[in-house]
Amino acid sequence: MGNPSSGAWSAAEEIVEMLPKTHSPGALSGSDATHRKGNAGLSVPTGSDGLYSPSGRHSSSAAMHVNLSTTMTPHQYLSRMFDLGQMDVQSTLDQMKTLLTLHPQRVYKTAYYRKQTKNHWARDDPAFAALQIVFFAVASLAYCVAFRTRSMLTSFLSFAFQSIVVNWLLSGVVIASACRAVANAHLAVHPSGAHVRQRVEWLYAFDIHCNAFFPLFVLIYGVQFFLLPLVLGKSLAALLLSNTLFGVAFGWYFYVTHLGYRALPFLSNTEVFLFPIAGVVFLYVLNLIGYPFGFGWNASRIMAYIYFDE
Repeated sequence: MGNPSSGAWSAAEEIVEMLPKTHSPGALSGSDATHRKGNAGLSVPTGSDGLYSPSGRHSSSAAMHVNLSTTMTPHQYLSRMFDLGQMDVQSTLDQMKTLLTLHPQRVYKTAYYRKQTKNHWARDDPAFAALQIVFFAVASLAYCVAFRTRSMLTSFLSFAFQSIVVNWLLSGVVIASACRAVANAHLAVHPSGAHVRQRVEWLYAFDIHCNAFFPLFVLIYGVQFFLLPLVLGKSLAALLLSNTLFGVAFGWYFYVTHLGYRALPFLSNTEVFLFPIAGVVFLYVLNLIGYPFGFGWNASRIMAYIYFDE
């Protein structure tokens, strides 16, 4: 009679032989190792794995149209505006001061750092937009007091609405959308060896508008306020002062806009965003030449007529 233990051992060996072969811990494939790292909570790169097969070919025809844009939606951006804990006011004030210097392009260095650390160009801090709205409200109240409107509350709400919603927000949406479309369609450069097609983020385009609008706000809503007794006159000097103020403000707007798109390394020929400055110069010269013939328009008087004429 055989040894029972040796028979049981032989049966166990036969069962093991019938089982499917598995990889040893040290022989995991690259995809299995990546999968296990992902399950372990480690960051897994999202580069070529989702775009290419192991043979190096594209895994889908849509891979060439991947958009490296911010993961933050406009809804999320607006929701953060009501959370003061999400805002860095001091950093925002520093950026605003930089925009008023001779080197406004330094503001866009922070966008480059965001791209390196968070993989998006746009601000995720809504403090810049929030402070602009506050400044608009204060300026609107100051102008209503200066023009001594009959109904202070009605005039304030009307001027604030037109300044914030129409002049800043709606114009910003239109300009940002148009500039982004032009940049993506005609200015984006995609090297033949590039794996991913980069595009301008809409929130970044709106950031550019906010940056460019701040110097314009300071000149037209701030500096002009203290010059109202001078710029509202009917003389040639008043026309020159007013139109120069508006001309510099709008020229600065388009210049800062150009800097914003020039900061993106995948765009070329961004000088097209400087072309509107030629229109500003043309209008300035046209008003100056037309003044002796009664065709010169004072920008400050036009603004006062539109918003405060009762």
